[in-house]
Amino acid sequence: MTSMTWSGVFPAATTQFHADLTIDFEATQAALDALVRDGVHGLVVMGTCGENNSLSAEEKRRLLAAAVEVVGKRVPIIVGVSEFTTPTACAFAQDAETIGADALMVLPSMVYVPTDLELETHFRRVAASTTLPIMLYNNPPAYRVNIDMGVLERLADVANIVALKESAPDTRRFTDIANAFGERFILMAGLDDVAFEGLLLGAKGWISGLTSAFPQESVALVDALRRGDLTAARAIYRWFMPLLHLDAAHDLVQSIKLAEQIMERGTETVRLPRLPLAGARRAEVTALVETAAANRPQLIQARAA
Repeated sequence: MTSMTWSGVFPAATTQFHADLTIDFEATQAALDALVRDGVHGLVVMGTCGENNSLSAEEKRRLLAAAVEVVGKRVPIIVGVSEFTTPTACAFAQDAETIGADALMVLPSMVYVPTDLELETHFRRVAASTTLPIMLYNNPPAYRVNIDMGVLERLADVANIVALKESAPDTRRFTDIANAFGERFILMAGLDDVAFEGLLLGAKGWISGLTSAFPQESVALVDALRRGDLTAARAIYRWFMPLLHLDAAHDLVQSIKLAEQIMERGTETVRLPRLPLAGARRAEVTALVETAAANRPQLIQARAA
């Protein structure tokens, strides 16, 4: 666990596909390498933006191996564990450790909405299957289950459950968790359009969707907060906010991948049942990205210089 650093910007990286919807491993590696070279502090692969549940078991293992190969320990890799059953989650956690992941992001079991006891049992068993550090992923709007204070309290004795990705839109959670547990759980901001607030309230890092399209600005935002320059941080955040709202929408994956394509960092191809954006929504997202690109804070600074 000592090699894992839970701070900074961790893009929720996308999985790139060929036109026939097979995984484009080379393009995915190129996108990950570009993010690392742009200064991100870690990577989350095969999360929601990585279309985890659209991948087969074999594809997940091959994709993680490709990510480990290209990153080469330059930054930590957190891999999503998002499965339909607890045994398959445990099996993937074990394989991820063998392949070379640095940490796991464990989600509730997919489709089935568990009771608190079932949720706790799922997390405990996955944690027991590996020595890797684990970050639990709380996203009630997306996954219909909340990791509440009672569940966290009962999981506090599990040594390798060390962090929580908090994607609930209510930022009071950051303070409530800190008040209840102190430093027991490392908090990571997980919803882009409240990331600034989460970081100010004690989150150590930001797991970000839109960073895949605009990594330099994301890193600059976190750097400004680290040095206490709230004026610079607010300026970047206000510029970024129209795009960050996309992370809270149901079509976030399509929107983020379209943004990547516009910024020449990937393609918009997604796997069924998702379809690329079309019509008015595609025009809306395109306009947001193009406007942001034309007014990038770094471009403004370069022009001023």
